[in-house]
Amino acid sequence: MAYDQLKLENQLCFPVYAASRLITREYQPHLDQLGITYPQYLVMMILWEKDFLPVNDIAKKLILNTNTITPLLKRMEQQGLIERQRSKDDERKVIVQLTPKGRDLQEDARQIPEALFKGLMKGPLQVEDLVKLKNDLQAIIDYLNQ
Repeated sequence: MAYDQLKLENQLCFPVYAASRLITREYQPHLDQLGITYPQYLVMMILWEKDFLPVNDIAKKLILNTNTITPLLKRMEQQGLIERQRSKDDERKVIVQLTPKGRDLQEDARQIPEALFKGLMKGPLQVEDLVKLKNDLQAIIDYLNQ
């Protein structure tokens, strides 16, 4: 066939997309218990690692535009997980910080990665395979994000 390059089975993007969706689906029951979405979980992980970050820094870490992340942060603020305030040093910057409720959520979330990992280990892959896959995907992300 002259268009084999257009077959879905020959695409790199589809297995990455499908795996991402299916992994996110595995997270959902855990995140439902916390009352947050997967994108909110990503923001929380960033803030649990380093609190008091400008919106731009969070967007950069998530490889999103600020206009994409702002509505997400507004919803998180309405849920009482974060607070947003203008920087005293530079009014153009909005700083995001965890509330006590947002900090407390970390304890409830700490079992999620292990639960997901245990689920993946029931499949055909070994720990080394998952580590290599993560590293290979990060290399692709780094290259494409230049």
